[in-house]
Amino acid sequence: MARLNVVELRNSLSGVLDRAEHHGERIIIHRRGKAAAALVPLEDLRLLERLIEETEDRLEVEAAREALAESDERIPYTTIRKRLGLDDGQKTRRPQSRARARTL
Repeated sequence: MARLNVVELRNSLSGVLDRAEHHGERIIIHRRGKAAAALVPLEDLRLLERLIEETEDRLEVEAAREALAESDERIPYTTIRKRLGLDDGQKTRRPQSRARARTL
């Protein structure tokens, strides 16, 4: 992986972008001797973002499963509707399946 300091980057930005865009090169940008940023091909960024999203989704599912496992308390749907002010006094009906609706 190539390493450039800020001055080198400033002096050769067009060439550095070409290396990342067309050759898939990953470049670390240093400032005052420390890594400050990275210039990566766009497809690498998209892959990283997808992996982050998939990991976050997996962690959220695991957290939800753990929360459900911690308690046996279940709140009925009608109670939730009442708490949210969605209860209009009528009994809530579930939509019929298409097959059953056709026969009626």
